[in-house]
Amino acid sequence: MSTPPPAALAAAVGPVPQGFTLPMPPVFDSVEADRQYRKEQLAAGFRLFGRFGFSEGVAGHITVRDPENPRWFWVNPFGMSFHQIKASDLILVDHDGTLLHGSRPVNRAAFVIHSQVHSARPDTIAAAHSHSLHGKAFSSLGIPLEPITQDACAFFEDHGLYSDFRGVVSETEEGKRVAAALGDHKAVILQNHGLLTVGQSVAEAVWWFITMERSCQAQLLAMAAGKPKLIDRETALITRGQVGTHLAGWFQARPLWDQITASDPDLFD
Repeated sequence: MSTPPPAALAAAVGPVPQGFTLPMPPVFDSVEADRQYRKEQLAAGFRLFGRFGFSEGVAGHITVRDPENPRWFWVNPFGMSFHQIKASDLILVDHDGTLLHGSRPVNRAAFVIHSQVHSARPDTIAAAHSHSLHGKAFSSLGIPLEPITQDACAFFEDHGLYSDFRGVVSETEEGKRVAAALGDHKAVILQNHGLLTVGQSVAEAVWWFITMERSCQAQLLAMAAGKPKLIDRETALITRGQVGTHLAGWFQARPLWDQITASDPDLFD
């Protein structure tokens, strides 16, 4: 779906010739079409996580809320490689952990964390988490991301810190604490664990995870080299308004989506 660029993107594209359009998030006429699109986006998100090297054994999960029932969500089968997940492989569970579709089990940590995040954040559609290298390294410091780059400003005063690591997440109460630490932000740093991001689309949640992982890497490199200079608060907030909106997150994922769907067409199966 394409429309003239909205105000949220107008500054990024500059002068717009007559008749010029940009891709925009699609709108569907049926639950079935919306569900299939979300599942394909989810499969593509896993392929991207695999491509970026975010896998660590069986750890990591991305979920998307089902359009028919907000208490159902689609998630990756436990133990399946990110590189191989197809839309048809995804399983559907409810917030009680009941398997509604599929024949493979769900990762217990995925259910515990994502069920509570989805419950606490009805405004979000998707959530993403993995044990990415720089995310888990940065999480061990127990500090927030600083506004040291334009990209990091997307998270300025818009991410939480969960500092109560108690081992592999297996209890609902800990999932609730993670959701509380996330609050109304787009992301949370799970101390000694990794990163978790949310969005109003799979593309948005996946993009926030990718760029947050890179922002963690950038801050680690800068701190190793010296003392980074911070962007002032006013400028950081302005920049967040430019690069940190829901639409900006969805749109910045577009090139990656185009690449992965072209290189991995079997993800639609």
